[in-house]
Amino acid sequence: MSAEGGTRAIVAAFAANLGIALTKFIAWAFSGSSSMLAEGVHSVADSGNQLLLLLGGRQAKKKADKEHPFGYGRERYVYAFVVSIILFSVGGVFSLYEGVEKLTHPHPLENWWLPLLVLLIAIGLESFSLRTAVHESNPLRKRMSWPQFIRRAKAPELPVVLLEDVAALTGLVFALIGVGLTVITGNGVWDGVGTVLIGLLLVAVAIVLGIETKSLLVGEGASDADVAAIERAILAGEEAERIIHMRTLYLGPDELLVGAKLALAGSLPLAEVAAAIDTIESRIREAVPVARVIYIEPDVWVDPNEQHPATDTIVIKGLECPAPP
Repeated sequence: MSAEGGTRAIVAAFAANLGIALTKFIAWAFSGSSSMLAEGVHSVADSGNQLLLLLGGRQAKKKADKEHPFGYGRERYVYAFVVSIILFSVGGVFSLYEGVEKLTHPHPLENWWLPLLVLLIAIGLESFSLRTAVHESNPLRKRMSWPQFIRRAKAPELPVVLLEDVAALTGLVFALIGVGLTVITGNGVWDGVGTVLIGLLLVAVAIVLGIETKSLLVGEGASDADVAAIERAILAGEEAERIIHMRTLYLGPDELLVGAKLALAGSLPLAEVAAAIDTIESRIREAVPVARVIYIEPDVWVDPNEQHPATDTIVIKGLECPAPP
């Protein structure tokens, strides 16, 4: 569901941004508005970003091979990180440069009605793109707030598109205010102010995206709710006496690795141990379907605080150590 929903949101955003970019550049060419130029570059960067997200989703579907035995699921994280870099460099830095240039060399706008018309149309198109992203995100978001969803989502496409669309709408409002004040006052400085605000906005969004995708690239574990569900699934039957320790890691947005050392009865024959592990794995996959790669190590639990009555030593997995004084 997350991959399909993400693809629909990306396609909607790409179509909107491509059309918006063209109209913004036309408005800039006829009016000379730096806000329109900055917004045009922003839309081009967003369009390229959506293509990168689609490419990342396609690359992630490649089958595991000898060089990448756990598959290519993290390709989606790599491309999302590249998106944050492009948004920062192409969108944010260029807009700041253009805004400073307009502040130092302001000039009145020509054909002022054209950029205002384009901005109003662009706000409508971006609102449609944002509505699509929100609609596709809601089934995955459930009861989480939007900041929590962006922070915790393992599929990067929807949070990226959401942040881009919110930034685009906010940037359009900044541009509309800047152009409007320039028309009212006749002072081109306001157009430069709007451009600088757009640049600062894009830099801030790019930093947030970079931080979140970096965390996914480094490797995130399962959520607290999923960890609790996995633990309940392990201990739901009589196969395991306890969980000695457990680790989880997302290999991709839809693939979770679970590694656990479990205490089983020491008297069990090998065949029964294998059957117990298979049963536990089935329960884990039923409880958390994205837990597709599971490694379970059987062990025998010995209380580390248990003391040997004859020698007054601590017994740890068959090794005798002197008891502390």
